[in-house]
Amino acid sequence: MPETGPLPDSRPALRRCVAGDLEEFGSHYWGRRALLSPREELAADSSADADFGDLFSLAAVDELLSRRGLRTPFLRIAKNGAVVGDNQFTGSGGVGAEIGDQVRDDKVAALFASGHTVVLQALHRTWPALVDFSTQLSSDAGHPVQINAYVTPPESQGFSAHYDVHDVFVLQAAGEKHWTVHEPVHVDPLRNQPWTDHSQAVAAAAREQQPVVDAVLRPGDALYVPRGFLHSAKALGGVSAHLTVGLHTMTRYLLIQELAALAANEVELRTALPLGFNPGDPAQLAPELDKVVALFAEHLNTASAEDLADRLRRRTWSGNRPAPLAPLAHAAAIADLKVGTRLRVRPGLKHHLVAGNPVRLHLPDRTITFPPETEAAVAAACSGAPFAVGDLPGLPPEDQVVLTRRLMTEAVLVESPT
Repeated sequence: MPETGPLPDSRPALRRCVAGDLEEFGSHYWGRRALLSPREELAADSSADADFGDLFSLAAVDELLSRRGLRTPFLRIAKNGAVVGDNQFTGSGGVGAEIGDQVRDDKVAALFASGHTVVLQALHRTWPALVDFSTQLSSDAGHPVQINAYVTPPESQGFSAHYDVHDVFVLQAAGEKHWTVHEPVHVDPLRNQPWTDHSQAVAAAAREQQPVVDAVLRPGDALYVPRGFLHSAKALGGVSAHLTVGLHTMTRYLLIQELAALAANEVELRTALPLGFNPGDPAQLAPELDKVVALFAEHLNTASAEDLADRLRRRTWSGNRPAPLAPLAHAAAIADLKVGTRLRVRPGLKHHLVAGNPVRLHLPDRTITFPPETEAAVAAACSGAPFAVGDLPGLPPEDQVVLTRRLMTEAVLVESPT
């Protein structure tokens, strides 16, 4: 079963997805059980817009489809589980745009009017409010986040019962949608174990088993669906729009994969199998398997958390980008940097500081180093708390300017509004 540490109520994005005690959610629901959070309970726990209108709306859908120049694969269109070919809703970008797959608003309108569901994909990269929300949620939950929107005509269903290979928060933004959720037929599926591998069992379970959730979601309601749980939804009397906030959960199997990858450093495990070896013959395979199991067990006993963490940083930290950086404004801030300038670590930036000579700051795509005497100052600068240049420990103000300019140039620090 998955484990979790304490989840304080100060996690603002997660707070908008889950009503009640977050620590209880982490220990009793995360990865285990579906949870319906009604608007009234969410609104009592959060000061944000009660119906998610600050995050997304039908007006946002129209703007994205008509004015933002979307291209595939930022859009999918489906009806009754069948996905429409891209050529039915894309076309030329027109004069000055040498592209042939820009979304055609008129074609989308015709398909939507005929009962098709519009799926806006990767809104965590294209819609500003959701860019910020996904950055915060990834920090709150500790797992990479993606956000899609499903916009469904009245009395329509885009997809039949299925399961996802990632956990999902459903945030109902407009209209009403009837959701049905069933227990898994394949518990905790990995990313290479899609629901189509169990399509018959999925259909039978959706048809014959009692649902664990059978409810109508209205604007402001949220639903948590762990990976593997079967679900389907149907719009009711009007146009319905909901956000599917996917958390790409890291699993213990991920650790096994990376431990196996580290085994490439073991010379004996890289040894060629015998000449003429037949991998399909159990009799030939058995003695080699015994050798490999013994060597791999020895490798596991000597593997270090530091080596594994290094691989996991490179594999997982790039799953979500940190908060957007305005290049021109940031360059101007670097040029104007002086004692007294208020800075903070870039929101959502994954980083890990290692003391030593040199001090190493691990980032998603690189590691940067500093002299050992800067350790306390770098640690304070990267703590997440806003600070003023000149207030960092262990360095004179003029050296703090040099250090913080380096960290700003590396896009680790940004100006703080307060």
